[in-house]
Amino acid sequence: MSHRIADIISKIALPAGVAFAIGQSSMYDVPGGRKAILFDRLKGIEQKVIGEGTHFLVPWLQKAIIFDVRIKPKVITTTTGSKDLQNVSITLRVLTRPDVTRLPTIYQTLGLDYDERVLPAIGNEILKSIVAQFDAAELITQREVVSARIRQELSRRAKEFNIELEDVSITHMTFGREFTKAVEQKQIAQQDAERSKYLVEKAEQEKKASIIRAEGEAESADVVSKALAKAGDGLLMIRRLEASKDIANTLAGSPNVTYLPSNGGGGGSGKEGGSDGASNSLLLNIGR
Repeated sequence: MSHRIADIISKIALPAGVAFAIGQSSMYDVPGGRKAILFDRLKGIEQKVIGEGTHFLVPWLQKAIIFDVRIKPKVITTTTGSKDLQNVSITLRVLTRPDVTRLPTIYQTLGLDYDERVLPAIGNEILKSIVAQFDAAELITQREVVSARIRQELSRRAKEFNIELEDVSITHMTFGREFTKAVEQKQIAQQDAERSKYLVEKAEQEKKASIIRAEGEAESADVVSKALAKAGDGLLMIRRLEASKDIANTLAGSPNVTYLPSNGGGGGSGKEGGSDGASNSLLLNIGR
């Protein structure tokens, strides 16, 4: 009985294994973000583009070719000369993807590594031709214009190879040592010029302030002179009394000042006493 079961299993296993292998080889999966085309040994590349999912093919006779159609970054670097013969090292970052409807043509003409075959060549050509149209200073001040020109020309050339550009941007731009040094010296000269201009303006303002101050003092002196001419010595006497009062107040608060009569004893007769009493002398006691 066991021999019969073993014989039956052996007879079934071989056809089942062959059928499973054929079933496996006749199915293929297209992951997300990818497309497929079929190569037929009799017809060649079929022009139909197959989307995501599980699909069937004829084993051995057909072969599935999977394309990654997602956006991919590509960096292009080149060194070239500007319009004024300055060395410029420029790095370009490009986002590309294939034209999905033209995948069979891309595979027939370029292969799966289409971007490596096309973008470095046309990228260097476009960069050299566009940069040569601008001076080094214009490359700095008109960077957006340069980037737009590069994108326009690069997009046009890439479409000839069925490649679409999503974005083009200049990531790095460096110049030769001589140009960099000249720019630094120019900036230093501009800063010195601005500083000198500020000093000149400051001197002019101070000159104007001195003139205004002198004119004010002259007008003040003129007013005082007119007042003296009109009022006589009375104004001077008032100024003297005010000054004497201020001096007396200041000396009164000092502990090292003593007031003594001019005659020494405080007495005196008549006229001398009156005159001496009218004017007191000061004795300064400066303690040790």
